Amino acid sequence: MASLRKKNYRKIKRVGWVGSLITTLLFMVVITTFFALAVVGFIRYALDTKISNEYEKIKYMAEIYDSSADGDDIYSYLDLSGRDYMITDSDNNVLHTTGKNTCSFEGDTVSISSVAKSVLVYEDKAESFVYPSDGNISLRKKEFFEMLSETENESEENIIEEDGVFLDDEAMREAEETLKAPVWISIDVKGGKEKLVAKAYYRINKDDLFLIGMIIISVVIFILVMFVIMVIKIVRNIAKQRKLMKLYFTDDITGRKNRAWYLLKGEQILRRLTSRKKKFAVVSLTFSNYRNYCICHSMKKGEEMLCKIHELIDETLDKKEISAHMSYSSFALLLEFEVEHILKNRLEVLIERLEHLDSNHKFDFQVGVCVVDRILDENGKVRRRKDIEIEKEYNSASMARESVGDSDESHLIFFNDALVEERLWIDTVQDNQKKALENEEFAVYYQPKYDPRTNELKGAEALVRWISPEFGFVSPGRIIPIFEKNGFITEIDHYMLTHVARDQKKWLDQGFKCVPVSVNVSRAHFIENDLAEQIRDAVDKEGAPHELVEIELTESAFFDDKKQLIETISKLRDYGFSVSMDDFGSGYSSLNSLKDMPLDVLKLDAEFFRGDNQNERGEIVVSEAIKLAKSLNMRTVAEGVEIKEQVDFLAKEGCDMIQGFYYAKPMPRDEFEQSFKKQ
Repeated sequence: MASLRKKNYRKIKRVGWVGSLITTLLFMVVITTFFALAVVGFIRYALDTKISNEYEKIKYMAEIYDSSADGDDIYSYLDLSGRDYMITDSDNNVLHTTGKNTCSFEGDTVSISSVAKSVLVYEDKAESFVYPSDGNISLRKKEFFEMLSETENESEENIIEEDGVFLDDEAMREAEETLKAPVWISIDVKGGKEKLVAKAYYRINKDDLFLIGMIIISVVIFILVMFVIMVIKIVRNIAKQRKLMKLYFTDDITGRKNRAWYLLKGEQILRRLTSRKKKFAVVSLTFSNYRNYCICHSMKKGEEMLCKIHELIDETLDKKEISAHMSYSSFALLLEFEVEHILKNRLEVLIERLEHLDSNHKFDFQVGVCVVDRILDENGKVRRRKDIEIEKEYNSASMARESVGDSDESHLIFFNDALVEERLWIDTVQDNQKKALENEEFAVYYQPKYDPRTNELKGAEALVRWISPEFGFVSPGRIIPIFEKNGFITEIDHYMLTHVARDQKKWLDQGFKCVPVSVNVSRAHFIENDLAEQIRDAVDKEGAPHELVEIELTESAFFDDKKQLIETISKLRDYGFSVSMDDFGSGYSSLNSLKDMPLDVLKLDAEFFRGDNQNERGEIVVSEAIKLAKSLNMRTVAEGVEIKEQVDFLAKEGCDMIQGFYYAKPMPRDEFEQSFKKQ
């Protein structure tokens, strides 16, 4: 869970700028590549265009030389071109030279697209920044720009200006020609026996430079504009990401920090190297009255009260301490402390302030504390808490808080070893419950019910006990609350119902005079629409008569879906089962329940018969309850009866049955059989 939370946090944290950054980088790479290819392509195109003109002129010289007869003074005609050239044989041995021979005779065949020809081109030895390569004319950039600079300086020196008029047209033309890049073009003549190799120039003028400059400037401006747009987008996305993070860590109700922020921030604080020598307290605080407050005032008022609670909590924190609204009416705190009793006093003061947050109400708060102490290594040196998970510490604090149960008063509980053992026991029970059910480790105990007037056995209640090969005899108080919380109680209900019906069938087959046995069915079971059919089918499968199985439900079940409950009870009675209400008098709606529910048996809560047996008010209540039950054609059972005076009183008042230690404790099945034999 912690790793998933961190993963989601990192995703949200990166979402604002990572995408834009990657997009920007890709865009810059694409644009730069496009720019480089465009410049290279343009240069090659320009070179191709320029060199094609030179090729045509040299080709014309070759045609003149080819058309001349032997002995003609052809060289004088070729010299008129003003171009450096040479005539060589097929092995490049020079036969004639005009001008300066700077040909390197190192070159390559170049494709000139404008004339659709492949021409042999040699590099110039003196000025070698233009050269043939891989079928194209290429440019050595460093030498090119050095030559460009030198040529511009020479052009400026050659221009003579007087009264704003250029006096030297040749100088003006030379100034306009910013650069002349030489190469040598070779054309076969005389049937391939000789070659005309002439010097050609690639000329770059101001218009060419202007065009190249405009292309470069345009591309640079475009890149800069796009870069600025991307930077703006990244900044906006970072701002958006921060808003998203703030929203992600903000509680919907209080407007302050929420659970996700607390778990991440708290873990960071505990894991810091600078925090290793500090002691911390992870606090779980719950507003116990929240539900009642909302019922009395409204959900909106309840949420407003949560906001006030969170605000007051934050007021009590130091700068390095944190708090958050976790869920419903629960809050979490992370506090620093040195001495535990000072921490306790501080929390007690906080609870007192919260209790009187509203002058018209007295609120209650349950607070659990888990101490995060320093960690020492084998040498006694304080270690960093690099692996701590604050969620576990908070769960421990919540366990301490929940250990007080449903108390209506404020409590402050520190997590300790006893709570750890209790948690371990709960986990142990849950790990073994299914296996215990399959191995039938749950035993059915029977507590008899007797007629107080005749002391005759009239019935019994089936109670579950866990006889574990590993843990021995386990009382129901240690397992039933756990089963009720985790829902396994419904499996126990089916188990008990099946075994009671099986025992009843066995006793009938042995000739015993059987009595009805009540089986508890938890309130969790009554949400099922077909519960009555489930009970009927389970009893029928074992072959027991329906009238020997009584379905017992606690008064708390009457607080659930009353319509569904009435329908289920009516079906059970139609199928021939008796239905009883357990713990009558322990709740607050007993009389109202009696008015609506078609019950057969009323069980008086054991609390009526504990304490002072001379309590006349208690006797009046019991007496009237018995009379009320008789008026409703219901039988009565008094449970928890332990002394003879109580038996005599109940016999006098007409109570039908007594279940308690006065007559018998819950007993195993074999021992209960002896009751049949005695009877």
